[in-house]
Amino acid sequence: MDHSPQAWGRPRDDIYGSYNPSYLPHNKGGYQAHANGQPNTHTQSPIVTGTSVIAIKFKSGVVIAADNLASYGSLARFTDVKRLKPFNKKAVVGFGGDVSDMQYLDRLLSSLDVQENYSNGSSGDLDDETENRAMMSAKNLHTYLSKVMYKRRTDFNPLWNALLVAGLDETSTPFLAFADLLGTTYSSPTLATGFGAHLAQPIMRRAVPDEEASQKLEREKAVELVKQCMKVLFYRDARSMNVYSMAVIDENGVDLKEDIKLEAESWAFAEGIKGYGTQTV
Repeated sequence: MDHSPQAWGRPRDDIYGSYNPSYLPHNKGGYQAHANGQPNTHTQSPIVTGTSVIAIKFKSGVVIAADNLASYGSLARFTDVKRLKPFNKKAVVGFGGDVSDMQYLDRLLSSLDVQENYSNGSSGDLDDETENRAMMSAKNLHTYLSKVMYKRRTDFNPLWNALLVAGLDETSTPFLAFADLLGTTYSSPTLATGFGAHLAQPIMRRAVPDEEASQKLEREKAVELVKQCMKVLFYRDARSMNVYSMAVIDENGVDLKEDIKLEAESWAFAEGIKGYGTQTV
């Protein structure tokens, strides 16, 4: 059976014009110059991926964290991939999903950062208050990224990432929002991607169930909650590791720490889990 597009049922050529074969390979009458004679293709599924990114608001800022592992399928292949990217003094982007698409977005954001700096003048020409107002906020950055993701989705060539944008908005209020490969967006006082949405969110929501609770949360408590979540993810998520990066964004700027090692690791709890090893009922 002929499955080529020319054989599909379609309107008559004499009324609607002939079929345009320009995108087809040469062996089907097209003009594609691809080396193997096949049409151009896009990523159908991510290959090298990063797992969870988690974030939580506190009264004067946001804490965000992600581990340093990039997995090739089920193989823990790369152990030094930093998935938190500071944009300026007001925003940090956390990347889950495909690492090559993360690198593309990182280059895109670097280019945008240069444009923003040139259009606003050098920091030496502006006082702190004026520079703070001119700087792109986390909210505007999230809007920009969500449009990029949606545009790529409508081109049928999506960027296979789940993004968390954390930082401060124009009024220096804590801001945290999500965007994915479909351009879907939402905001919440606690957010997580990947397995973190199942394992870390219940822990964070217990402490911060709504916006009002986040406005009462101290920075130290928020950092401790994120550390606890990263430990749970290491224990429960087979695509995670015990070294991670964490950033705190507040009115003082971005405090990014990389290569943080989990503290007080212990697998003793596993002995009490049924189905783990040989057990006597």
